[in-house]
Amino acid sequence: MNKHAYLRAYMAGIAVPTIFLLAVATGFTVARYVYHIPVPIERVIVFPMAVVPNAWGLWNVLFLALRDRLPWSLGLHGALLPILLAPLGIVVASLLNFQIPSIAARVFPILAPVALIVYYFAWKYFVGFLNRVLELV
Repeated sequence: MNKHAYLRAYMAGIAVPTIFLLAVATGFTVARYVYHIPVPIERVIVFPMAVVPNAWGLWNVLFLALRDRLPWSLGLHGALLPILLAPLGIVVASLLNFQIPSIAARVFPILAPVALIVYYFAWKYFVGFLNRVLELV
């Protein structure tokens, strides 16, 4: 099954965040419209819903393209993605005049390493599993 390896890598990459964001969007909708929690996130929800899955897919294609030249693990490759996504998210939030809560700056030193660890394991186990199913690695 050597045909369309990059397309299969892209699809394996977008599957994990798409399912996760579907659950997040469902939780947000229930919180907003059932429990009337005022969270003005509509202005910035486009970034995670559109950019993040596509970034995961392209990042997996990049892994496949570079795996012969850079022999590092898929988990390490995936753990580098938040280093690109976080600044992008901050730029989008500032362009849309979305106020980032002040507590975010205080919890950043704790949540940044946690995000790297979560991405490492998500890529190692979930994306890695899909890559193996699609016979990419």
